[in-house]
Amino acid sequence: MKNILFISLGCDKNLVDSEKMIGLLDEAGYRIVQEEDQADVIVVNTCCFIHDAKEESIETILEMARWKEYGRLKLLVVAGCLGQRYEKEIKEAIPEVDGIIGTSGYAGIVEMIDELLQDAESCRKGEDPAVAEILSADQRPFPVRTFIPSVDLLPDALADKRITSTGAYSSFLKIAEGCNKMCSYCIIPYIRGHYRSFPMEDLVKEAELLAAGGVKELILVAQETTVYGIDRYGKKMLPELLRRLCRIEGLAWIRLLYCYPEEITDELIQVIKEEEKICHYLDMPIQHSEDRILRAMGRRTNREELTRLIAKLREEIPDIALRTTLITGFPGETEEDFANMLDFVDRMEFDRLGVFPYSAEEGTKAAEMDLQVPEEVKEDRRDQIMLLQREICMESAEKKIGQVLPVLIEGYLFDEDVYVGRTFMDAPKVDGNVFVSAQEELISGDIVPVKITGASEYDLIGDVIYADEFAE
Repeated sequence: MKNILFISLGCDKNLVDSEKMIGLLDEAGYRIVQEEDQADVIVVNTCCFIHDAKEESIETILEMARWKEYGRLKLLVVAGCLGQRYEKEIKEAIPEVDGIIGTSGYAGIVEMIDELLQDAESCRKGEDPAVAEILSADQRPFPVRTFIPSVDLLPDALADKRITSTGAYSSFLKIAEGCNKMCSYCIIPYIRGHYRSFPMEDLVKEAELLAAGGVKELILVAQETTVYGIDRYGKKMLPELLRRLCRIEGLAWIRLLYCYPEEITDELIQVIKEEEKICHYLDMPIQHSEDRILRAMGRRTNREELTRLIAKLREEIPDIALRTTLITGFPGETEEDFANMLDFVDRMEFDRLGVFPYSAEEGTKAAEMDLQVPEEVKEDRRDQIMLLQREICMESAEKKIGQVLPVLIEGYLFDEDVYVGRTFMDAPKVDGNVFVSAQEELISGDIVPVKITGASEYDLIGDVIYADEFAE
């Protein structure tokens, strides 16, 4: 039995792909390990969405390659976005890589690794007639194997194969692959293909299996969740999918990420409002506030429409938590554009917000645009927005003191003697935490009422409220 280590980089959508590959390998008899020095095979599922992600992927591959010299490692496989986009470059620059599998090819992971192990064994025994010729040419001992199907292939959903790695109580459900938006700064359509919705029956089955395994929080993800179904059913079917997921026994919270503002319909708002299991939380990346920059980005909305939508969401669902992301320093962004965006952030008072300095990605329209903004200016503008957002979050957090909120418990901090969890207003990894004191032991996955007693910019502090306290 061979040991395999999986390293998943980048977004939660990548993580779902990794979990499905892990499930396939486990079913095929491979042992999944957590330490590099125990691994016969290492698979790095990579990201190259922006420059920093690309650098992290390359550095991780090179770091893992060292275990061929100092450990028991026999095979190094690159999966995902970096392999899809830079197959040739990886083969030429990193000879330690033995296999490359593309973004739509994860169903072939077992076959690839089986074949690579056979190659390595044949090479060791000298059974491969081509080995002597390859070695005499001072090349790698066996050829790199690749499996890179068309980016527009919709992979098998593999609902019953997946092994989750995020804890039994919280998991992601990827409802679609690819994107049709073709934003001028984004490389995703080139490495993930056009938008393809997974069949609703497969998604419901996968969610049922996750719930049966103890998942309490289901987080819907895609490059864009709001147009789910339009390619497969001829209309937006996210509201229908949500209603069906809400019927699944065991699920307590359903959370929506990556909702493009122009695609948020009245029907979707009503489903979020009416269904108790759906968190009053919406991740809505707007990227900018100024019409001229939005047009240059290829976005399909404007400042006035964004302002109206945010007002409508808060009118219909008063306790909704709105998260967004922004890009600073897009080509042609002036000081006036930035000042107006800063003003927009101040006025809108988003509950959660992330900012990325613009990254010029080769092959995109924006990378070829004039008036590229210097890196230090992009970063300074990011810092200014985050400083303002910290003040907004602090004011919002202080208003929650005295409130009782449901909190999903995620773990226990022994040094502090407190539990750590999240409210419905917080998505995992990107938002804040609640540090909870309790008189009785809590279990990860429990959802408990917590009275908020303190706050910092992004985190809350509170105490579990018990039934007799409610009665008082």
